[in-house]
Amino acid sequence: MTEFLQLLVSGIALGARYSLVALGFVVVFRSTKVINFAQGGLVVIGAYLTYNAHQTWGLGFWPSLLIGMVGTALVGAAVERLILRRMVGQPTFTIIMITIGLLFIVQEVVTSIWGTGTLDLGDPWGIRVVERNGIVISVKDLWTIGLTIAVLLAFFALFRYSKIGVAMRATAVDQEAAMAQGISVERVFLVSWAIAGAVAAVAGATLAAGPGNLTIGVGDLAFAAFPAVILGGLDSPGGAVVGGMTIGITQVMTAGYQPRWFPSLGAGFSQVMPYVLMIAILLVRPYGLFGTKEVRRV
Repeated sequence: MTEFLQLLVSGIALGARYSLVALGFVVVFRSTKVINFAQGGLVVIGAYLTYNAHQTWGLGFWPSLLIGMVGTALVGAAVERLILRRMVGQPTFTIIMITIGLLFIVQEVVTSIWGTGTLDLGDPWGIRVVERNGIVISVKDLWTIGLTIAVLLAFFALFRYSKIGVAMRATAVDQEAAMAQGISVERVFLVSWAIAGAVAAVAGATLAAGPGNLTIGVGDLAFAAFPAVILGGLDSPGGAVVGGMTIGITQVMTAGYQPRWFPSLGAGFSQVMPYVLMIAILLVRPYGLFGTKEVRRV
C-alpha cells in the first residue's frame, strides 16, 4: 500500500507539470481554435528568461520567475500580432504548420544565445522532502502542485469575473456573434497568446528548477503533455488539469508495476501508455472528457 501511495504522489506531481503545459494549449485553442505547437517553444523561452534574471542579473527566484512570465507573455503576444494575425481566415492546417515552424525557430534562437549545455537555474526548494507514514514527498513537488492549483483558480476567476474573460468565452462560442456584440476578437487572440506565454514560463521554471536541469530539451514536455490536452478536452481548462493528472498518474503507475507484471511489453512502455489511454478515451468520447461537443447543422 505504501508503494502504491508513493507512486500516486509521484504521478500527481508529474501530472501537475503536464497540466501547466496543457493549460497553455487550452487557452489558445479556446479562443482561436488553433492547436499551438509552439507552446513548447514558449516553455523553453520562459525557463531561459527566468534563468537569465536569476543567475545573470542576480535576482531572487520569485522575481526572476515573474520576469520570465512577463517576458514570455510579450513574446507570445508578439507572435500573435506580427505573424498569426496575418493568417486570419487561412486554413487551420497552415496556421498549425506555422506554429510547428515557430517551435524550431525558437529552439535555434535559444541555443544560439545560451548554448546547448546544461545550466543551473536554481530553485528555492532545494532537495527538502516531507515524510509521512513512509511516503516521501519532495517540497519541489508540493510547490508544483500548489502552483498548478493557483493557475487553475486564476483561470477560473479570469473567465468567470473579468471583462476580458467573458469576451474570451464569447469568442470561443462564436467569433462572428462576438464581433457583432462589439467584442474585439483581435484583442482576445492577443491576450490569449500572452496568457499562454505566462503559463508556459511557470511550466518551464518548475521543470528546469534544480542544478543542471535546464536544457533545450525542457520544451519536449509540450509533446509529452499533448495526450493530456486531448484527453481532457482542447477547450476545457479544468479538463487540462484532469487530463494532466490522469496521464501523469498512469505513466508513473505503469513504470512502477508494468516491468513486474507485464515484462514482455518492454522497459519503456510507460512512455507509450499515455497514448494508449488517450486512444481508448477518444474511442468513447471523441471530444475528450470535458471537451465541448461540436454540433453541425446541415
